[in-house]
Amino acid sequence: MILHQTLLPLLDRISQSRVLCVGDVMLDQFVYGDTSRISPEAPVPVLSVTKRGYTPGGVGNVAANLSAMGVRTDLISVTGDDQNASQLGNILESFEGLTAHLLRDAARPTTFKTRYIASGQHVLRVDEEKIVALSSDIEDRVLKTTQRLLADVQVLVISDYGKGCLTPRVLSGLITAANKQNVTVIVDPKGYDYTRYRGADVITPNRKELSEAAGNMATKTDADIEAAAAQIMKDTGIPAVVATRSADGVSVICKKEQPIHLRTQAREVFDVSGAGDTFVAGLAAALAAKAEIADAAELANIAAGLAVEKVGTAIVREGDIRGFITEGDMSRSRIFSWDQARDQMARWHAKGLKVGFTNGCFDLLHQGHVLMLERCRRECDRLIVGVNCDASVGRLKGPTRPVNPEYARAQVIAALGSVDAVVLFGQNADENDTPLKIMQALRPDVIFKGQDYTIDKVVGADFVQSYGGRVALIPLEDGFSTTATIQKMGSAA
Repeated sequence: MILHQTLLPLLDRISQSRVLCVGDVMLDQFVYGDTSRISPEAPVPVLSVTKRGYTPGGVGNVAANLSAMGVRTDLISVTGDDQNASQLGNILESFEGLTAHLLRDAARPTTFKTRYIASGQHVLRVDEEKIVALSSDIEDRVLKTTQRLLADVQVLVISDYGKGCLTPRVLSGLITAANKQNVTVIVDPKGYDYTRYRGADVITPNRKELSEAAGNMATKTDADIEAAAAQIMKDTGIPAVVATRSADGVSVICKKEQPIHLRTQAREVFDVSGAGDTFVAGLAAALAAKAEIADAAELANIAAGLAVEKVGTAIVREGDIRGFITEGDMSRSRIFSWDQARDQMARWHAKGLKVGFTNGCFDLLHQGHVLMLERCRRECDRLIVGVNCDASVGRLKGPTRPVNPEYARAQVIAALGSVDAVVLFGQNADENDTPLKIMQALRPDVIFKGQDYTIDKVVGADFVQSYGGRVALIPLEDGFSTTATIQKMGSAA
């Protein structure tokens, strides 16, 4: 078994690598809601929509995950000449280190997939697409752009969703050009004939795809996987098959090497959408950083395991992977980065849970704090507490504060049974020592403040109410104050 700790130096190298992704791109929409009644018009549930989200799909999801892992990434694909293409381009531009080269083709619409989700369960998927092979002119543009970018990358990812972008001419041109530049080629395949990927270095089918491409061979056991992979390697000449096996993990089969079977890393599955893309991204990131294929598969397996714990088409960040490696089960820690807190909120919302938020310095924890947090928790299903960082406390309370450093304060708050997550805020000057920015990032269902405030004086009240959230004023316990306690201690001294 490969030790997770051996992957930490690999993570440190990933930010120095560069990957090029080419393939079918799409725009994914997720529509979330609740179903509490049946339509009077037909025996179908009525979905009461609560929110929508948009993410890049297909090769766009691979590229987005690579960017989130810290890899400099280029993406080449073909979209329609429509509004969905513009929205997709804007989303891709928001990822740091990701450059999208989207070629517009008026002969096709941008592939658009909508998933409807009720209480964490997918109830329907609607695809809007037109599968059309590229014209020779568009093929030329794809290959010309690829030739220009290949000189600066270590890995080429070919993501085939069967939407027409990867024509035989484009596939052959991509692989040939990469081979000439000594660029590693990873293919996420589609269909039954893998000979079209001849010349690639690694192919990443899932269990079902592996069986079909090997002539419907069995793929239930480790031995079955090895035999099917060997057949594919014989037929195609591709030297490595990395097969994803859902709950059974991942198998790495290479010519002249012993097979490796890695078991799944997921603890709780929320949504499998895009997990395969996350796996490919992790594999590509590691191989671009010159990892051995076994280590690369281990890192990719961790990334995919983290992906299925998220909601929607998943983006797994370098910090998520590093946190898993260094801390093991991330669910044991209640102290989150903003991104991790946002992901956790999405999981809670997918279960139909109401999430509350409150904040404070919490320099010395006292009975007043404990009672207030308990009262907050009674009015929501999950409670997130924002804790001012040290710099923020100093600006608000003076140069002698805080008494306790930020992580110690966060750990004490996280240990309370009424608290489900803790986030630090106030580090950046543009936050103005208020929780408004973190509220805007998280969008809680309800925010809490003490009854010594009025709603019009609560920071973020207008924002939370603008999307249907609520502001709740909580009774305070008289006679308890951190500042008064510190002054009393000083007087006694």
